[in-house]
Amino acid sequence: MTDLPVLVHWTDFLSFTGILFLVLLVRYFLSAGAFYLHYFVLQGEKYASQRLSSYRNPPDQTKKEIVYSVKSSLVFAIIGTGTYWLWQEGYTNIYTDIHTFPLWYLPVSFLIYSLLHETYYYWVHRAMHHRLLYRRVHRAHHSSIVPSPWTAFSFHPWEALIESLVVPALLLVVPIHPIVLGGYLLLMTISSVINHLDIEVYPAFLQRSWIGKLLIGATHHHYHHSEFQTNYGLYYTFWDQWMGTESEKMKRK
Repeated sequence: MTDLPVLVHWTDFLSFTGILFLVLLVRYFLSAGAFYLHYFVLQGEKYASQRLSSYRNPPDQTKKEIVYSVKSSLVFAIIGTGTYWLWQEGYTNIYTDIHTFPLWYLPVSFLIYSLLHETYYYWVHRAMHHRLLYRRVHRAHHSSIVPSPWTAFSFHPWEALIESLVVPALLLVVPIHPIVLGGYLLLMTISSVINHLDIEVYPAFLQRSWIGKLLIGATHHHYHHSEFQTNYGLYYTFWDQWMGTESEKMKRK
């Protein structure tokens, strides 16, 4: 920890936020750009017939998505800096000694974070579709009627703030090792891009299996963007199934 920056003065917070903001921008453009390059440019003809949507967004939609994503990255950077400070001050349950807990706890903690995050996201996402919140918070994301890799982090700043609070909150109460935390943040990034790809990347045999029916992919999220009142989940389908909000079209697959 001695080699890591210590946030003491307000200029330290600004500098750290600026660096983290740049890192998050690189993350966005690398992840979204890599998927876009492969599925829409280099292999565009191959995957054109596999597009889930026949509708096409307005020509300036991608630009709007990138602008919103840059704003979201700034919000994420501010929250990330605050979380880093909380860790330095000893308020989080991040542990650096891998032997603090049994090794089996590493994958268990990953699962716990994903399940709790799923629960938070489902109910918050569903609430954002209420008429009192939708226009001010969530409509920006749904301006992308047809999602693409660039849509993955295209949120209004208020939505970005709401979505960014859950992991810091979990860090205050649920122990996790930095390796697992890094893997989980990677999952958040890749899954968001895949879910907004508008091309299903999971093979048919996996989609037909019980595991595939539990996991959310591009098809599941495609129906959320096209139907608006279904498929609110993030990683898993169980809340949609339990609450009766899963698209009827998914049930027939």
